[in-house]
This record gives sequence, C-alpha cells and structure tokens, in this order.
Amino acid sequence: MKIWPPSEPSLQETDFNYSDTREQMNGSVGPMRVLVTGGSGLVGRAIERVVKEESGGREGETWIFLSSKDANLMSAEETRAVFQKHRPTHVIHLAAMVGGLFRNMRQNLDFWRNNVHINDNVLHTSQEFGVVKVVSCLSTCVFPDKTTYPIDETVMHNGAPHESNYGYAYAKRMIDVHNRALFQQYGLKYTAVIPTNMFGPHDNYNIEDGHVMPGLIHKTYLAKKEGKPLQVWGSGRALRQFIYSLDLARLFLWVLREYDEVEPIILSVGEEDELTVKDAVDAVAEAFGFEGEVIYDTSKSDGQIKKTANNAKLRKYLPDFKFTPFKQGDQHKRFSIYVFPILVKRRILIDVFLFFQPSRRLVIGLQPIMTPSVNEDLFI
Repeated sequence: MKIWPPSEPSLQETDFNYSDTREQMNGSVGPMRVLVTGGSGLVGRAIERVVKEESGGREGETWIFLSSKDANLMSAEETRAVFQKHRPTHVIHLAAMVGGLFRNMRQNLDFWRNNVHINDNVLHTSQEFGVVKVVSCLSTCVFPDKTTYPIDETVMHNGAPHESNYGYAYAKRMIDVHNRALFQQYGLKYTAVIPTNMFGPHDNYNIEDGHVMPGLIHKTYLAKKEGKPLQVWGSGRALRQFIYSLDLARLFLWVLREYDEVEPIILSVGEEDELTVKDAVDAVAEAFGFEGEVIYDTSKSDGQIKKTANNAKLRKYLPDFKFTPFKQGDQHKRFSIYVFPILVKRRILIDVFLFFQPSRRLVIGLQPIMTPSVNEDLFI
C-alpha cells in the first residue's frame, strides 16, 4: 500500500464514524480521499505517477494505492476492513483477476467467479460506506462478438461476448448492471470506463498470461538473445487500438473529477489509429533490432479479430485531448514511440522511452522502478 502525500497518517478502525457516511452520501465532503484498488498494476502505477509527478493530485487530497497484499477483495470481510481503515470518499476500482487470451480460454469459470466477488464487494462496500463516486475499469471484451463496427457504449449488452473470454467479459458487464441499479435505487452516480488495449511501464511480461504488447516484448527479447525465430501466436491479422497507460491515467482523473454520467465511456485512440497485431510485432522487432525470422502460428487462436471502438463520446467532452502516438508518420519519415523495460541490475528495471527513426535511436527519458513481477534474467 502507498499513501500520497506520504505524511498522511493511517486511520484506525476506531476513527470511523457513520455520520461521515451520511455526509458523504449527501455530497458534503471536503478534500477527496481516493482509494485505488489494483494500485500496483499497470494502470494503478500510471495513476500514481500522474498524481505525484504531473500535479494530478490536488491540495488536501489523499490517495491510497492498494495492492493485493493489503486486502483480498474476494473477501467481503477484508474489503470492509480496508474501507473502514481508510474511509475513502472516492474509489478508482482497477483490481481484477486478469490475464491474456490463452489463460482466459483455460479458466473462464475462475475469471467469472473471482471477478464477480471482487466487483460486488467493492461496489457494495462503497455504497455501505457512503463513497460519493466509484470509477471502475471495464474492457472492450465486454462488447458482443457479433456486432456492427465501430462499437460504442450503447451496444454492450446487445449479444454474447467472444467465447474465448466470456467469463471475464460477463463479470465486467455486471459492473455496469450494478452501477445502473445503484443509481435507480439510491441515486448514486457510480460509473465505469472502457479502455482499449493498454501498454506502458509496470505491465505483466509473462508470455503465457500477459497481454499482447508485453508478451511480444518478452518473446522478441528471447528470440534475439537465443538467435531463434520469433514465434507469434495467431495469424497477426487481429486488429487492436492501443492506449498508453499514462494517457489512460490522465483520463481516469478527468472521469473521477468531471464525468457525471452513470453510463460508461470508452477511453481510446481513434479508429484511424487501429493496428494489426502484425503491425505491433514489426514495431517491437524494429525496436529490439531483431532481424530474424517471424513465424505466425495459425494453429493458435487470434481471439476476437476485430473490436474497433468509437471514441466519439470522449471527443465530445475532450475534443483536444492529445494521445501519445504508438505510431505516426508521413511520406518522408517514420516516427514511433515505445516504452520498454530494460534490466540494468538485479531486479532493477528502467523504463526507457524511445523515439525511433529509420537510422536513429534516441533515449528521451529514464525512470527507475522496482519490479518483482518478472524474472531477474528476463532482460539485459
């Protein structure tokens, strides 16, 4: 657990007063106390960075970043205890059982049950403790497999999700159902965001269980290190929209402070920025200087081939928001940005922000981090 500002004293259970709950539910709260579940993951760490380093946190506010070590949110008792300890006025709910395509395919029941427990505990306990606003994180996998494109926020419940990860998808859909019922019955404006594929520092680089970008990074590193072909699961034809985790963090703070709808909102780059998995493979291979053979294993599933999301609703609110480009270019040059971790000492990673042009590689920023979630010998 991390608390910002660091001088904030820890509240004891005996400090809790249910009159505080009534005041919070009436909206008469002072500076926000924001509890971030899943605070040690990709998005949680990005929000922490924006709060600390980009003045995302405001004077008087307290931000509490929870990890799974602080509470098992599948337990109602542990969830209630952590709320009673910290008394949040607002919650950003990121905690979930997550994994890549093939882990979802193996464990749909686990993804359903565990996430339903987590989400119900967080939302119900937020209601019980008078939390003014909860912003939960969904995924584009909530959308129907068979639909028209581009998809928008109105079609979430209009059909079954893709069969590869239906357990996770239905559990995430139920957050929207829960939010709508809370508003109908109690007038609470809890909401959710729907980001597209995320990438950035502090991701999960496990090949079996990670998502597209970190899995490709790990595989490409190993292929170059060992002098072997790069094996990519699937055909490479699947289309994805990638959003940089710090962009997503900035948008989360906007939703927390400004977005006043119960209905969810898609947080994504535009349709014009959609890439194939092959595009992502080519970008990572270029970044590593990998010139070996790339083999696409078509015996492995592509997952959902297309889930193009429309960000028109976001653009209505924030027409001038600038996304960090995954790739941009014109006829004369190719210009791309990537974020890769590089091991420089045992268990110490540096996130390296690299701009690439055909004949030039320039490091423009370094940030040391500790990460126990990857093997010590993963990167050089």
